[in-house]
Amino acid sequence: MLPATVTEKLGGLAAQPGVYLFKDRKGTVVYVGKAKSLRSRVRSYFQAGGTDTRFFIPILHKVIGDLDTIVTGSEKEATILENELIKTHKPRFNVKLRDDKDFLSLRLPASAPWPRLYLVRRPAGDDGARYYGPYHSATSARRTLHLVNKHFQLRTCSDTEMAARRRPCLQFQIKRCPAPCVYEVDPAWYAEQVDAVGKFLDGRHDELSRDLIERMHAAAGSMRFELAAVYRDQLRAIEKVREAQRVVTVDDVDRDVLGLYREGDLVELALLYVRSGKLAEVATFSLKQVEIPDEEIVGAFLAQHYGRAGDDGDLRVPIPRELVVAAPPEGAAGIEEWLADRAKHAVDIVCPQRGPRAHLLELARDNARHSFAEKRRASDDVEERLKQLQERLRLPQLPRRIECCDISHLGGEDTVGAVVAMKDGLPDKKRYRTFKVKGPAAGVGGDDYGAMYEVLARRFRRGRGAGVVAASGSESESESESDSGSASASVSVSGPESESESEWDLPDLFVVDGGRGQLAVAIAAARDLGLHDLPIVALAKEKENVLEETLVDRVYLPGQKNPIPLRSHSASLFFLARLRDEAHRFSNRGREKLGKARRFRSVLDDIKGIGDKTKKALLKGLGSVDAIRAADDAALLAVPGVTKRHVKALRGGLPPLLVTAAAAPATPAAPATDVESPT
Repeated sequence: MLPATVTEKLGGLAAQPGVYLFKDRKGTVVYVGKAKSLRSRVRSYFQAGGTDTRFFIPILHKVIGDLDTIVTGSEKEATILENELIKTHKPRFNVKLRDDKDFLSLRLPASAPWPRLYLVRRPAGDDGARYYGPYHSATSARRTLHLVNKHFQLRTCSDTEMAARRRPCLQFQIKRCPAPCVYEVDPAWYAEQVDAVGKFLDGRHDELSRDLIERMHAAAGSMRFELAAVYRDQLRAIEKVREAQRVVTVDDVDRDVLGLYREGDLVELALLYVRSGKLAEVATFSLKQVEIPDEEIVGAFLAQHYGRAGDDGDLRVPIPRELVVAAPPEGAAGIEEWLADRAKHAVDIVCPQRGPRAHLLELARDNARHSFAEKRRASDDVEERLKQLQERLRLPQLPRRIECCDISHLGGEDTVGAVVAMKDGLPDKKRYRTFKVKGPAAGVGGDDYGAMYEVLARRFRRGRGAGVVAASGSESESESESDSGSASASVSVSGPESESESEWDLPDLFVVDGGRGQLAVAIAAARDLGLHDLPIVALAKEKENVLEETLVDRVYLPGQKNPIPLRSHSASLFFLARLRDEAHRFSNRGREKLGKARRFRSVLDDIKGIGDKTKKALLKGLGSVDAIRAADDAALLAVPGVTKRHVKALRGGLPPLLVTAAAAPATPAAPATDVESPT
């Protein structure tokens, strides 16, 4: 039964283009859609005995509490507004694509002196440079850059490195750079290399091959055989790339082909990038909990994928002249007009039934189906390994979330504890934490047990608090750094300033790096906080026997005398070794950062009212902390940026030298000897 407010609004809908928003009974927007006619489109969701078989229709009828509509002047305006509302409300039933922060592009500033090709994530505005990409695979982008650097002789160093260099680097020695930083290089020849790189990345391989053949023959005819060999190697590289590409069309139109495969609410999209008649790249996108029909998935993907733009409004994803899709989206004319405005050229959305484009579409569907099967197979493998791990360790539930703790220090100093997490076999980096140990364990040379107790007590306390919040449904205050009655009160946690308590939920399995001793400490830290049911194991790398030096991994379980050996072929226990190695890496990184901060720390950092900018100005102007102590007020005020307020802060927080150079008594001369004093 629909709410009365919804029934009333269904009777007064306008037969005009616009956007509609479905809300649940709490007023939260759960779905945003666009329509050529709001009256016919919105009513179709609630017609009795209709043939609408979309997955989310039964759910929508249960959760809907209200609906709103916004009338627009055209389908194009409806497309733009729908895209903005989806970004604002993030409805649960709409398609959500990942952010494009991982997309890489190649930048070639052709007008700069001695241009170089390098990776960027945020293409700038109209800066005169040429951009290639974006590459949806970072591996593909870096592989392309490596191929260019290997066969086309452009410099790879930055402008700063080039200006400071006084002799050629290794790239010159292996014939990959002419070293314009040191030697005189013909600008015309270097410009030829830049032009060749541009044609190579543009996919104009036929034109580039003809140019290189002419240059190779000309160089050989003038007895410049080394240069001819360079052109020959570039030709061979181009031929290898052309062999790897598949000719899929008979024309030279740039087009993107979107294939779709779904099983229930799981959808896999494959986007083929066809450039100059050749398949250049394939990108896949996984969507979960998608209840909307195929045509709405296609429309939402086109709007979100090609609607990406930077802060300056420039496109992040290039829009080709033709988009081949599996199902015609609703409001295709409005989407075409909107994309054409953004791309500054005409854009056609086609859904072919036969011919070369239909073959392309079938190829995209095959890629989507293959990608779906591969990801499902990988997911099934992880599930099977986790079940084996559960059986081997006799765990009460499947260990989908596993955490591991490791302690790192340098001779007892800079003691840092790290907790890393894994979810379904993959690193869960948003749950990574580092703990700076400041309690008694930090002052003892290498007290791993004390440091581990501090770290685990803090971690388990936060996890217990998150469990209480989840059970009660209310929020609790964040844990103070001055907790009393616990050794963990002196441990500081790094992470976001405002973390949700759910990110501190206790895992299904906790692993500590070490043997029986570390396991006993971890169990004690958990039981002291009332966590008697938390599964904890220890993973230690030990000698296989007293005679051999071979190291093996062993898993120690509570209440079991003999450990479980972790063999290299044990797939079920592989997760533990992988997580332990990640904990090593993360804890060492935290210790190095802490040590670097300590080594570069100054007493000026502890003075309230003296910021980093003022500290740098003082050290630059006077040279040292001792000179700052000895300086009078006039000398301090002479430093740029230093005010009377800063001088007052220095006098209150920086004690003066006990003996200044002017007041120091004369040191009696040492008796002359024939032995030279050490310097």
